[in-house]
Amino acid sequence: MARRVYHVWKGRNIFFCKGRLIFGPDAKSLIITLLLILVPVVIFCTNVARNLLHEFPTYNTGYVIQVVTILFTIYVSPADPCSVLVTSTAVLVLLFLTSARDPGIVPRNSHPPEEEICFDPSTSLDAGGRHTPTPRLPRTKEVTVNGFSVKVKYCDTCMIYRPPRCSHCSVCDNCVERFDHHCPWVGQCIGLRNYRYFFLFVSSSALLCIFIFSMSALNVKFLMDDYGTLWKAMKESPASVILIVYSFIFLWFVGGLTCFHLYLIGRNQTTYENFRYGAANRHNVYDQGCLKNFREVFCTKTKPSSNNFQAYVQEEMPMRVTREVKIDDSEGDSRTKVQDNLEIDNDLLKISQRRDAVNS
Repeated sequence: MARRVYHVWKGRNIFFCKGRLIFGPDAKSLIITLLLILVPVVIFCTNVARNLLHEFPTYNTGYVIQVVTILFTIYVSPADPCSVLVTSTAVLVLLFLTSARDPGIVPRNSHPPEEEICFDPSTSLDAGGRHTPTPRLPRTKEVTVNGFSVKVKYCDTCMIYRPPRCSHCSVCDNCVERFDHHCPWVGQCIGLRNYRYFFLFVSSSALLCIFIFSMSALNVKFLMDDYGTLWKAMKESPASVILIVYSFIFLWFVGGLTCFHLYLIGRNQTTYENFRYGAANRHNVYDQGCLKNFREVFCTKTKPSSNNFQAYVQEEMPMRVTREVKIDDSEGDSRTKVQDNLEIDNDLLKISQRRDAVNS
């Protein structure tokens, strides 16, 4: 029976819908994320919004609600539960687009790149007793980016030279283009193809927190006007108090994350690069200016996936290597990547024995 690519995928990803949806190995954490979003929304709609229906006329709108509704391109009553449902639905859609798509996985090679193999002048003995140069793969090589020379590393697992800004995710076990980080809250790597949706998910979550916090606080104010004191208002609507505290705490998290990624986008830098090279004061060869950096993230077409997970697997002929190929390590540690082909070695040994028998 013919197998598809997602059946034999060597990474740790989880696939659904016959390879159409791809998640990270920690996709179960999405359940926690969904609960953190849906539970306060349900509490808001069933408690706070019901009280606000009696306080606001259907034609009146507050400034805070206007901002939220404009951002999500819909005009609704401030007391209408649909407003928060629209906001939360946008958050959930962006969460799905972030976690269920290929983040920019670079396809693996089935063998080391032959065109990059160079030969070490030091010799080694082959099966016939002859001295032959040992083939090696350089640990790094240089490529040009925006007129600057950039070193790219060889990945032993994927057997490729990683493109610039690419890194191997230890959680998913894949090389990901423009690797930002692996986010356990969305259960997926954040890379070239889903970074835009990740940022929009985080920023819309911050707006949802602001929305719920503002409306809950407004509900408490109306109850204070009716009952006279803050304590009585809190006793009348404990859900509002819980939502105020909850949204305030999470606003620090998602709001801070939004500000941090705005800073990164303005510098055209990834989280990985910031934590690894931030203190090194290195020149950023990818920085094109703040405006162009934002345009690159939000106004460019998403690159098509380099993987067709639904395609049928094509059987490849095994690569026959007559010599040992080693990887040059910058620290002087050479590791064997491709072992000798034993069948060829045995053939060479037999030929050598025959020659010795004839000469004797």
